Amino acid sequence: MELLTVPNCSFSPRQPLSFRQRNCFSIKCAGISGPSGVPAPMGQKTEYKDGIFEKVFMGLFARKMEKFASSGGKKSDSKNLWDWDYESFVDVSKRVMVGRSRSQQQEVVREVLLSMLPPGAPAQFRKLFPPTKWAAEFNAALTVPFFNWLVGPSEVVEVEVNGETQRSGVHIKKCRYLENSGCVGMCVNMCKIPTQDFFTNEFGLPLTMNPNFEDMSCEMIYGQVPPPFEEDPVSKQPCYANLCSMANTNSTICHKLKN
Repeated sequence: MELLTVPNCSFSPRQPLSFRQRNCFSIKCAGISGPSGVPAPMGQKTEYKDGIFEKVFMGLFARKMEKFASSGGKKSDSKNLWDWDYESFVDVSKRVMVGRSRSQQQEVVREVLLSMLPPGAPAQFRKLFPPTKWAAEFNAALTVPFFNWLVGPSEVVEVEVNGETQRSGVHIKKCRYLENSGCVGMCVNMCKIPTQDFFTNEFGLPLTMNPNFEDMSCEMIYGQVPPPFEEDPVSKQPCYANLCSMANTNSTICHKLKN
């Protein structure tokens, strides 16, 4: 049996997908460098060893986002796709936030995501993946290998959606994006809310993301409709006073979440 191989990842496209078994879609992606091979504890930055595959994705996203970023820093046109690193990718995200409201930041991410897809992709996705249990579990399984470069190590877990247990949850052990930015506002405005809205509104597959700001882990639940922002616990989250360079220590709620 042939294996379809992506740098650092391999799986068999002919193997039947069974989402009721814990071994379903078990793909291990190398990335963390260090003796333990697990994310660093809170307060310590995890070291990653990115390959060409990861750097290409960083470059693709960063180049798209660079068009909306402030003029600070170098322009992406001088870099090849594989010349980007994660720190410069995060820097572009920070510059996108400058001078924009919360809703404007989220709209930028939406436009970037749409620009990464071929014309008509959302409509095709809705046809291929109607909001069913199978679609939710399938997308959870795909998230683990293909978003490893963005969020770090994760695993498919069982969750309860509308009273039914299913393997459509993804537990991100320590979010790389949050860890590297150290910014609550970036986590919420540039990742959580736009990703939820994109899957729910553009793709028609509900998605809820629940970041844990105590240990920087996160739970993604495919098939679960996200709550309105005002009812979401993240709307009351304070800044990381000791980690974020943009933190406002005089506010009980992250100032990037207020406008």
